Amino acid sequence: MKQYLDLLKLVLANGWSKTDRTGIGTLSIFGSQLRFSLHNQLPVITTKKIHTTSIIEELLWFLKGSTNIRTLQAKGVSIWDEWADENGDLGPIYGKQWRSWPEYNTNSKKSIDQLSNLVEELKKNPDSRRHIVSAWNVAQLNEMALMPCHILFQFYVHDKKLSCQVYQRSADLFLGLPFNITSYSLLTYMIAHQTNLEPCELIWIGGDCHIYMNHLQQVKKQLERKPFLLPRLEFSRRPESLFEYEYNDFNIIDYRSHDKISASVAV
Repeated sequence: MKQYLDLLKLVLANGWSKTDRTGIGTLSIFGSQLRFSLHNQLPVITTKKIHTTSIIEELLWFLKGSTNIRTLQAKGVSIWDEWADENGDLGPIYGKQWRSWPEYNTNSKKSIDQLSNLVEELKKNPDSRRHIVSAWNVAQLNEMALMPCHILFQFYVHDKKLSCQVYQRSADLFLGLPFNITSYSLLTYMIAHQTNLEPCELIWIGGDCHIYMNHLQQVKKQLERKPFLLPRLEFSRRPESLFEYEYNDFNIIDYRSHDKISASVAV
């Protein structure tokens, strides 16, 4: 994961000091691309311990179209707690948009399952340039507890290999991005598994790439550490659909990391 560490170094050295919505302040650059091979490896940060359980459970939660944190909390996952209302609701965030984007017809209550459509199109028309899912629903942004950070992803097929490119408008490099990298890598593996394709590459594109001012010391500590080899991913079974995977279907093999580095999330 040298490319991730190099991005941290770049922002520390050249980032602009900016104010932000949280009031904490950041060092920030605009525009970055990272590429991660998915060939016999799963991109997971090794220079600090990553809670892979939270990543998997959050992804499964998204795929079910869920937007209430009670399901996550029941599984010991608390990463969305700070943004939920008193009933645990987050509004129409990622899962809602991925699985049930409203059809904007004044006489219609139908919705569009972007992910189901994506999987079917990958099977029927792999060379299409329209394998895209968006979470940036302009009409519903103000109803969301947190507007989407990773707003759009696109899949690309060549030689029976599947790649995914993600655009993230806002990237918390220390706490958020490690989760995003692994989550979209897992999603690519899952869709490849469902479409009989081979996982190839994850391409991540960041807009505002930032380190919060209260994460600077943690980032410097992380940069002192040497990365380990990346783990591998195997599935225990092939469910009938993308939406039927369970936590125990994921086997992350040989994940070795340095100790956890704690930091406060910016809300």
